[in-house]
Amino acid sequence: MEITVGMKAEISTVVEREDTAAEVGSGSLLVYATPCMVALMEGAACDAIESALSGDTTTVGIEMNIRHLSATPVGLEVRAEAEVIEVDGKVITFRVTAYDEVGKIGEGTHKRCIVTSQRFLDKTYSKL
Repeated sequence: MEITVGMKAEISTVVEREDTAAEVGSGSLLVYATPCMVALMEGAACDAIESALSGDTTTVGIEMNIRHLSATPVGLEVRAEAEVIEVDGKVITFRVTAYDEVGKIGEGTHKRCIVTSQRFLDKTYSKL
């Protein structure tokens, strides 16, 4: 299977205290942290194309351009959607959007690059 424009996925979670800006160090308030929203968006992007990757490949995030539009309190469900909007060789671009139970909380684009898992790890750990 190949990665094609239009592939998409959605994932969700409930905001817990450990997902707040105050807990992850990205602010002082007990509201859903931007880094957690970004991670949820990345997870949706990974899920969108996972079935098209061979056993020895994966993707790594290389760019994220998002806006966090609305705060979400602890206890609400949040979900992220990712859709492939461009495939340029090994680089895949996604439209990412996040929602809570009230409405849209984030939007933007995300790029991931296809890599061979062991080769990527070998190169990374050669830094040690």
